[in-house]
Amino acid sequence: MDGKRLLDQVRDKIRAKHYSIRTEEAYLHWMKRFILFHRKRHPRDLGAKEVEAFLSHLAVARKVSASTQNQAKSALLFLYKEVLQVDLPWLADIVSAKRPTRLPVVLTQSEVAELLAHTSGTSGLILRMVYGTGMRIMECMRLRVKDIDFERAEITIREGKGFKDRMTMLPKSVVRPLQEHLGRVRLLHEQDLRDGHGEVFMPYALARKYPNAGRSWIWVAHARPCARDIRTSMCSTVRFSVGKDFARPAFIAHGAPSRR
Repeated sequence: MDGKRLLDQVRDKIRAKHYSIRTEEAYLHWMKRFILFHRKRHPRDLGAKEVEAFLSHLAVARKVSASTQNQAKSALLFLYKEVLQVDLPWLADIVSAKRPTRLPVVLTQSEVAELLAHTSGTSGLILRMVYGTGMRIMECMRLRVKDIDFERAEITIREGKGFKDRMTMLPKSVVRPLQEHLGRVRLLHEQDLRDGHGEVFMPYALARKYPNAGRSWIWVAHARPCARDIRTSMCSTVRFSVGKDFARPAFIAHGAPSRR
């Protein structure tokens, strides 16, 4: 491992611990920023003073939120403890930024209905699934066809937050749109296979155990155009790519009330 670049060592350690791909991307981002902030000095040559200077820069100069600052701190703690294996007493003494306590903004049923009326297509289906099932957005993105039970009106969520499985209901209002969506996605997947795409990354060495599993119809969501997996460089169209602001057009059209 000593011959590898530092960030490659970070990737290996993160994947050995089965952290999510989003965590990997976030941690690598903050580590790169930390190194560039200190003019590309190796983190092994830096200490508490430099870490605190970087975190202070984020809060004062970049004006990031407390949660963002704490995410950067977590990335640096992972770098020193898990990758560099440097057991330094100052690591535990770095104070985390205090997040403000706020009440959540909750829309009424009529406001939600009016908001959903301004959505359509795959994004609209995702919003209805999230609202009706209680799934998180990424749980909806990772939903497998086999985990939907139309007969029992149930959805099995695999490896949710904390890598825990759970069951949730399947609302009647999304059954027909979801079935129609699955019919379209299946045709797209079959076309992707004919075009040489449609394969997905299989974790935990399942690709060796089941060589053809990655090409089977697994996922509810579908990506257009081809999305490249950063772990394998595989070009895949079996995931629908969505950002946190995918519902923004509906909020703008609806004129959602501000309650802050």
